[in-house]
Amino acid sequence: AVAGRFRAAGTMMSAPVILLKEGTDTSQGTPQLVSNINACQVIAEAIRTTLGPRGMDKLIVDDRGKATISNDGATILKLLDVVHPAAKTLVDIAKSQDAEVGDGTTSVTLLAAEFLRQIKPYVEEGLHPQIIIRSFRTATQLAVEKIKAIAVTVKKDDKELQRELFEKCAATALSSKLIALQKDFFSKMVVDAVMILDDLLPLKMIGVKKVQGGGLEESQLIAGVAFKKTFSYAGFEMQPKKYTKPKIALLNVELELKAEKDNAEVRVDSVEDYQAIVDAEWSILYDKLEKVYLSGAKVVLSKLPIGDVATQYFADRDLFCAGRVPEEDLKRTMMACGGSIQTSINAMTDDVLGRCEQFEEAQVGSERYNFFTGCPKAKTCTILLRGGSEQFMDETERSLHDAIMIVRRAIKNDSVVAGGGAIEMEISKYLRDYSRTIPGKVQLLIGAYAKALEVIPRQLCDNAGFDATNILNKLRAKHAQGGVWYGVDVNNEDIADNFEACVWEPAIVRINALTSASEAACLILSVDETIRNPRSTVDSSAASKPRGRGMPMMGH
Repeated sequence: AVAGRFRAAGTMMSAPVILLKEGTDTSQGTPQLVSNINACQVIAEAIRTTLGPRGMDKLIVDDRGKATISNDGATILKLLDVVHPAAKTLVDIAKSQDAEVGDGTTSVTLLAAEFLRQIKPYVEEGLHPQIIIRSFRTATQLAVEKIKAIAVTVKKDDKELQRELFEKCAATALSSKLIALQKDFFSKMVVDAVMILDDLLPLKMIGVKKVQGGGLEESQLIAGVAFKKTFSYAGFEMQPKKYTKPKIALLNVELELKAEKDNAEVRVDSVEDYQAIVDAEWSILYDKLEKVYLSGAKVVLSKLPIGDVATQYFADRDLFCAGRVPEEDLKRTMMACGGSIQTSINAMTDDVLGRCEQFEEAQVGSERYNFFTGCPKAKTCTILLRGGSEQFMDETERSLHDAIMIVRRAIKNDSVVAGGGAIEMEISKYLRDYSRTIPGKVQLLIGAYAKALEVIPRQLCDNAGFDATNILNKLRAKHAQGGVWYGVDVNNEDIADNFEACVWEPAIVRINALTSASEAACLILSVDETIRNPRSTVDSSAASKPRGRGMPMMGH
């Protein structure tokens, strides 16, 4: 009986404590960490092959069936709908690298995943994550200092040299993209575009317009503003299409008869009263038009529609007008030609009008574009892209965005390092040597960090179809003898001094890549438990959707 009572008490005592809602998924401890690490490997696998000049492209079709072809790590990860919470951090660092530096998104993700991969055995053996994190922080700090120490600074005063440097950085950024064959053409274009901007280098001031048809070489850079001909009314074709030194009025006003707003009710007793109201509307409109005409403006641009009456009125007086101009185009025109955007017509003085050397409307492919060139204040430019297919032009635009960001970075930080895996190998060697000088576990971990850095040159070899082991051995030997800038030579399946070969990148790109990658790795390492609340009943339909490919259910 006593035993029975104890058994009863025992069962009472060991009744499971229900703390979380039914169906909550929890997993903790080392297995959780390892599963997070594995998830990150999956992400890295997805974009591993896009690295470098011989990288492949990915074709991603989203749920609406829109296909995107891209080589840009951040773009690919954005389009992959990643469900795994830990793997999302990798997507985030790729995005942050894209926003901060513009290029090197693939490298960042690869580095972070590789850090985790090198650490996995230590985690499985039960090494405490905090020790790993601490040594990673030390390693990163050392690596960044090393980059700063060996980066080559380009003298600001020598304009020719500086320009050459920018072109090389842009060419390096473009060499892994679809348009690698035309990289000389585009890198010049990008550098010109960035050089036109003022000191703050606002990205918005470089407009990219895509026109289908034609070859890539027909793309052009307009030092000024160009935008697509807007929707036009009758009388538009009578307007002159070319002006020299016109004054430009930028408006935010509609120039057309408005329907009475909000069902206003006007009671009239006689036809004359009604006529008076109608006449008043017309005279208001004509009054506006007259003011615009008298201000001396020759080109009238408005964000709101310009009606047919107005169009004809302007045509009779040899003015050009375009309504419904997209806001950013209007803003760029304002930046280029001076003047300011007016919201009423009463203050059309001379100083609010913009000016440019020449305005014309020209045919580009099948579209008609309005060009403003020779702008006095020109701190803005437009790149007109031509190309066969839409996806191709989208990818070109993304590639140019990367190159533009790189050149901006290079202007702000004038130190460069050699790309093509050279800088990674050098840091790897430095850290390996350093790790030999310290006792304890940290030695192993910094060694692992150093080994992880080799993923970049290795992947470059793999993507080009070289024997990675062979080339890495050559590189290690070369760096040990003091060949600081030796990296993978993709063209000749060998190693080469990439600084001589002009494979350059701004040092800041690499620094940012290392810091974000190791931060992400530390972040994932410091998580040892994931608790997933079950979705509420409302979401049950969403929860039952099939899971993304290769994403293990949490908590295995």
